[in-house]
Amino acid sequence: MPVPLYQKKAEFFRMLGHPVRIRVLELLGERPMAVRDILAELDIEPSSLSQQLGVLRRAGIVTSTREGSAVVYALAGPDVADLMRAARRILTEMLVGQTELLEALREEPTSHPAGTAARGGATSTGVAATSARAAGPTAPGAAVASGTGDVTASRR
Repeated sequence: MPVPLYQKKAEFFRMLGHPVRIRVLELLGERPMAVRDILAELDIEPSSLSQQLGVLRRAGIVTSTREGSAVVYALAGPDVADLMRAARRILTEMLVGQTELLEALREEPTSHPAGTAARGGATSTGVAATSARAAGPTAPGAAVASGTGDVTASRR
């Protein structure tokens, strides 16, 4: 029985799920590069880079050629560079949305008596401060109201 396309896509994105691999793909999106040049851009051991390049090569995302004593890597096609640019656009849009939310929360008046929100009382928006905590973990980097009128970025 053939593997469903959604499962193959999940495997593809798991393969991309390492910061070094992403950075290598971004670098190779600019131009083909020798291993020594990639190493100069990254703060990792040569053996770690070799391992990550091997994963990308076996997946067919990058190609390698020998030029004298140097091994030069390149993207296997333009679609990978397009994917990296699309990811950057998506992340930028997400961050803009979070920035707008953060600004809105900072501009919101805080008219509750001192200590009311800290004791679980209603805040100026009419929402109990404890209900936000009870809602569960917040996505990393999301804005969180502290109950004192301050807004902080979650680091969970």
